[in-house]
Parts: sequence; structure tokens; C-alpha cells
Amino acid sequence: MNFASDNCGPAHAEVLAAVTDANQGFAPSYGADGLMDAVRERIRELFEAPEAEVFLVATGTAANALALSTMAQPWQTVFCTPLAHINTDECQAPEFYTGGCKLTLAGDGDKMTAEALDAAIEGWPAGDVHVSQRGPVALTQVTERGRVYSLEELAALTEVAHAHVLPVYMDGARFANALEALDCTPAQMTHEAGVDALSLGGTKNGCLGVEAVIFFDPDKAWEFELRRKRAAQLFSKHRYLSAQMLAYLTDDLWRRSAKTANARAARLAEGLKGLPGTSFATEPQANMIFARLPRATHQRLTEAGAVYGLYEGPLDEGDGNEPLLARMVCDWSITEDEIDRFIEVAKG
Repeated sequence: MNFASDNCGPAHAEVLAAVTDANQGFAPSYGADGLMDAVRERIRELFEAPEAEVFLVATGTAANALALSTMAQPWQTVFCTPLAHINTDECQAPEFYTGGCKLTLAGDGDKMTAEALDAAIEGWPAGDVHVSQRGPVALTQVTERGRVYSLEELAALTEVAHAHVLPVYMDGARFANALEALDCTPAQMTHEAGVDALSLGGTKNGCLGVEAVIFFDPDKAWEFELRRKRAAQLFSKHRYLSAQMLAYLTDDLWRRSAKTANARAARLAEGLKGLPGTSFATEPQANMIFARLPRATHQRLTEAGAVYGLYEGPLDEGDGNEPLLARMVCDWSITEDEIDRFIEVAKG
């Protein structure tokens, strides 16, 4: 009953097999391997973007920080939500790699509206030499609270950004989960909606450790290559990153894995509904659930071996009926039996 994070689950057998297959003989280094050529063509095909430039890095933080550093100048500010991963969980990596960019918060919590974004942008007077200049807009899909921007919401946000001549970056650590939730094409959720660059997450959805950075405008490609090298994210034995990403995108593994994770989360959410003292902080839409359960329920679950994120507490002291916020995340490997056992214990 481990719902701690989709970072904690195992890599998919198809990904591991691809890495083993790639571990034969010699191959060109630093991204010149034939597998990377296949990854590039596969992503261009899937995203209906024949001119897109594609790069692989090992972590989501690297993807976010390096993509934003390529899209922003040091004297600019990046617009994001208060709960954006780049604001709360990356130890100022975006600020460091951009050379000192500021982060300006827009919206409330994990999502922003077009109106909130416009107000945040307008808060920085254009052309005033004394203040930060307006820079990229960064969106997260799925958000840090498990919600998904609709295609209409994305289009409204990018319209505001582009009206101010600002590029839009999407942190897609859980991109496949959002894609399944919206039942749309990769193109519809990115460049057709006005997104200029994307990090396509693999690590949280069955890979060992790989993320793809995609620029739909190839003009930024060379600069990103230089920044990736300078940041020590250009792997010499690059074929092992390529093998992971190619397997991930072959035979719809990425979408199959995300569909399973979303379905497991939906089963868990359904089981939690109606339990005494239980409520949802946000309506579950993908593979993350944020719910408040009574302290006594948390105690039973913990004693039974369940693992998940408890966001409020303490666990051991206080009224047993007090609701405490928790995060539960499903990955592709979670079984229905684990979910059913979790619900059984929660019911008491």
C-alpha cells in the first residue's frame, strides 16, 4: 500500500529490457546514437511537430531549469503559480541557471487563470529599467495538486502570454497522465494550444530517469545544447537515456502506464468517497489525490503499513476525528488489491 509518490515505484519491464538491449557493443556518445535519432523522430511524429528540437536530461529539475534559462534573460521574471515545482521544490535551480531570474507568482495555489496571469504581468511596468522585465510563463500539467488544465484554459493562458509577447513553458512531469485525463492528442495540449516548449516526463511514469525537453520553435536549440553541456546534463553514454525514452514512447507504453495510474487513482478516490470525516481538497482528475481523513483513520492506515504523504499533523497527538490533509499518488504498478486493502483499513 505505497502511495508515497510515482517517483517511488519501479521502472517498467519494457524500459529495462530496452536498456539491456542498448547495452551491446559500442555506440556514438553524447547524443549521436541512433536511438536518439529514433526518439527525435518519434516525438516529432507524436506531437505533429516536424521541426521540433528534442533533448534528453536525467531529471525534471534539470529540464525545468535549463529550458527556462534558455527562454529567459537574467533580468526577467518567470510567471508561475505559488505551488509550482519551480517555486517550491527546486532549491532555486531555475534562479541559478537563469542567472538570477525572479519568480512572480500568479493565481491561487496550483492553478492560475488568464485574468490572474494578466494582472501579474501588468504588475511589472514594461520598459521600466528599475524593475524586473517580463519573462516566460511556466505552467504545470498535471498541477502540483493533481488538477488538469483544460484545453480551453491552456489556450486562454497562452493567449494572454503571447499578447504580451511572452513565451510559454509547460512542466510536463506528469504530461502523460494529463493527456489521458483529457483524452486529447499531444499536439492539442501543447503547440496547438500555444505552448512553446515542454518537458515531457518519463521518470514518474515508468522510466529509470529521463525527461525530454522539446522546443517547438527550433531557434532555441543551439543555446539549449550549450546550456545542457555547461550544466553537466549531456551524458556521454547517452544511449541509455535514449533507450529509455524510445521504449517509453513505443507501442503507447507512456499512455498505457498513465492510463493505468489514473484508473487506480480513480478507484482509490471512489473508495474514499463517503467515508466518515473524509473530504477532497481538490477533485481528483489524474493520478494524485489530496484528501482529508480523520487522524484516527491515518493512524490505522499507518499501523497497517500504508505509505503516503501526510501534509498536516501531528499524527500521534490530538483529536482522532480531526481531519488531516494527505497526498496519495498512484503509479502504473499499483495493484487493485493494494487499493482495496487501503480502503478496507480506512473503513475500520
